[in-house]
Amino acid sequence: MNYDLYLGDRTYSSWSLRAWLLFEIFDIPKRSIYVDFSDERGVAGQMADVAPARTVPTLKLSDGTVISESLAIAEELASRHPDLPLWPEDPSARAIARNLSSEMHAGFGALREYCPMHLGAAYKDVPVPEDVARDVARIEDIWSRARNATKPEGPWLAGGYSIADAFYAPVAMRIAGYGLVVGAEAQAYVDAHLADPALRRWRAMGLAGGPVLPWYNRDYAQTTWPGPAPMTTEAVDAGPSENDTCPYSGEPVTHFARIETRVFGFCNAFCRDKTVIDAAAWPRFMEIYQT
Repeated sequence: MNYDLYLGDRTYSSWSLRAWLLFEIFDIPKRSIYVDFSDERGVAGQMADVAPARTVPTLKLSDGTVISESLAIAEELASRHPDLPLWPEDPSARAIARNLSSEMHAGFGALREYCPMHLGAAYKDVPVPEDVARDVARIEDIWSRARNATKPEGPWLAGGYSIADAFYAPVAMRIAGYGLVVGAEAQAYVDAHLADPALRRWRAMGLAGGPVLPWYNRDYAQTTWPGPAPMTTEAVDAGPSENDTCPYSGEPVTHFARIETRVFGFCNAFCRDKTVIDAAAWPRFMEIYQT
């Protein structure tokens, strides 16, 4: 099956993150096309050739069918890939995961408006209006009820990682990025997303290759991003490097970075910079680092 997946800016587009995570975590091949949020044509103008879509994410199937709603994209993937556990196999857990995803798709407007996703900033001492606090309390409640009902062995909501977890990943990033206070159980779930290598790769690519969009910034005091502490890294002007070819493309190295005390090479600035931001999130790089 051939999929064209239209996505927005990685640092800010919460709905794009949801769709991308499903393809990434469940290893579904796709071609990614990125829409520029700073383009004066707007998102709809840039997507004129995939009508009736006017938002991201949008999925275009090989027969030309266009799906431009996130929950519809998720359900279509589940239907087309029944061998993959996009929804939990257990009927009760599956129903709970579907209900969670539907509530996320339609709800929590106060939180989403007040705390837009911004993977490039972490704030502290953020004042929390009552309607935002109600949204957070509701989120904590449904997360706890889901886990109590399904009793997953791991950190996710209804068993193994599912569509529900992809849908709540940007919610977890809002809680983390704005320093919103939640209980221990909810914080553990937020921490699981912060540690998720796929989400870390998305964030690293956004910080390495995306534009800065100032209208997403907020005037709060900033602090360190709350995810796992990154390795000590820096871009350097020249080698020699331990590797002759880029860990991602296999092309000859032209750009260099010091990772801890060792120098590695990459085929372009983007490959280097995404690794500098979070080297441990990239299995292909870590494979050569650990040999």
